[in-house]
Amino acid sequence: MIAAIKPAGSNTRGLLAYLYGPGRRDEHLDPHIVAGFAVLGMPDPGRDENATLTELGRHLDAPVRLRNNEFGQKVTDHVWHCPVRAAPEDRYLSDAEWAEIAQRIVQAAGIAPAGDDLACRWIAVRHADDHIHILATTVREDGRRPKLHDSGLRVGDACREIEKDYGLRRLKKGDRTGARRPTQAEMHKAERLGWDQTSPEWLQDRIRAAIPHVTGAAEFIAYLEADGIEVKTRRGPSGDLLGYAVGRPGDINEDGEQVFHPGGKIAPDLSLPKIKTRLESSQPEEHPTARRNRPSTPWHQATDALDTLHTGLTEDTHAQAHIAALGELLEATAQKAPADLRAELHAASKVFARAQRSQVRAEDRAAQALRSAARDIVHTATGPDGSALAALIAALVWAAILAGRWHEAKNHTHQADAARKAVQHLQTTADRALAPTLVELAARAPSDQARRVLAKDVRVAVPDHSERILADPAWPALATVLGDAEARGHQPQELLKEVAAQRELTTARQPACVLITRIQHTGRNPAPNRRAEAARRRSTIAGSVPTQRSRNLQTGAVGATPAEQRHRNRR
Repeated sequence: MIAAIKPAGSNTRGLLAYLYGPGRRDEHLDPHIVAGFAVLGMPDPGRDENATLTELGRHLDAPVRLRNNEFGQKVTDHVWHCPVRAAPEDRYLSDAEWAEIAQRIVQAAGIAPAGDDLACRWIAVRHADDHIHILATTVREDGRRPKLHDSGLRVGDACREIEKDYGLRRLKKGDRTGARRPTQAEMHKAERLGWDQTSPEWLQDRIRAAIPHVTGAAEFIAYLEADGIEVKTRRGPSGDLLGYAVGRPGDINEDGEQVFHPGGKIAPDLSLPKIKTRLESSQPEEHPTARRNRPSTPWHQATDALDTLHTGLTEDTHAQAHIAALGELLEATAQKAPADLRAELHAASKVFARAQRSQVRAEDRAAQALRSAARDIVHTATGPDGSALAALIAALVWAAILAGRWHEAKNHTHQADAARKAVQHLQTTADRALAPTLVELAARAPSDQARRVLAKDVRVAVPDHSERILADPAWPALATVLGDAEARGHQPQELLKEVAAQRELTTARQPACVLITRIQHTGRNPAPNRRAEAARRRSTIAGSVPTQRSRNLQTGAVGATPAEQRHRNRR
């Protein structure tokens, strides 16, 4: 059940005309009052042909007129409107049940506290099977205004109790960190102008897209302006930037003026103070030469940063910081990924935005590595190779799973649900990103003999998951990756143990695919080969012993893979 308190209005008679009217699409049927502050003697145009909307409006507005006449200061924001809607799958509720629900809603809101004979006047009008509208005038009988602060939270809590008591669909409890829902006016305006999104939704996407590109508040404002967004700033007497509001081009009011939305009203984590805190916590921008001289690409560095994420989730303030930064890295990856993956990654980024914020205060400096990785990705001039991209997306899948588990442990139901939805999008992307690599690896799979040796390595290194790994359709490709890593000097068993410790395999849909991306990332560089070094030292002693190559010629091992050589050595 959803109760959506609307912004305060000033025209009681106008709202009654809508509630008792036919509706925008003739959807209003049999409008009538089901409950109110004093049902007896109250005119109901839906049941009494002699009653009028004007009469009902004057009846509700009586305390407002009295206050205006006595105090001389006119009240103009006295109309409180709250539609209350059941879920489509909920059972039919009778008028009596809706009356009880309305009474509980106005009590929770502070409109009509239980036992208060001087409370506000209100009615509940039903004109459809699945919802009612509660209309109240927010001047009490004693002339005072009701205490409505945090009424939305209290009404939401009441709805959760109503759902339980009436056997209705149970919704999740809010925590005041969600983005504001679009108003009906905003949705109708977007429909009229042919926009897929309302202005606040469109602006939120562009603000989040800008954050990985900038390092300070001034640069953030400049980036938005360069992106074609209308920006209005608020500055203090010293000229310091205190706040900002943004407008969508073409979004004007009836006077032809640009409509602006404060960042903090679009989403709680997009206020200027919160954005400044995140940006100032990032590491200073490096000189381009320093970035070019790094031993690995930004894509590999991002995967390295994600590999340590589990250690950052042990303390709540650090966990919140890492999850917020994870959303920025996800947005950066979506912007720079190949075109065929961007839509799914953008969808993951969009839904994960809800998981980025909670009531837990973030220690933003703890997430410097992730934010630096996001900034490096959006500033890189080259895209990733297939294996680097697949490794990063696989790491993002695991990171989103960890974020969801942390939110679940903290009873952050909305955030945990958002993380799960993001995981679904990321898993789809991971499958697509890895597909070309799997084809290439399978085309040069090692021999049956080498695969048998590598299968033994799998059983020794990860015995609890070995049967699933070897039954995975991607096992031949994994065998190729293990063979490549061994050729670079890595020990397959040690490598398998290392990568399996980085990501548990119990929840993996295809454990072989997980291991492929992890091994390609971890084992991409040659390992120190002490045996080769020793062989080179021995070769300096001329004629002392036969060389390794001469022994290989004698045994027929020239051209054999390391796994095949190990098989021959065991015979």
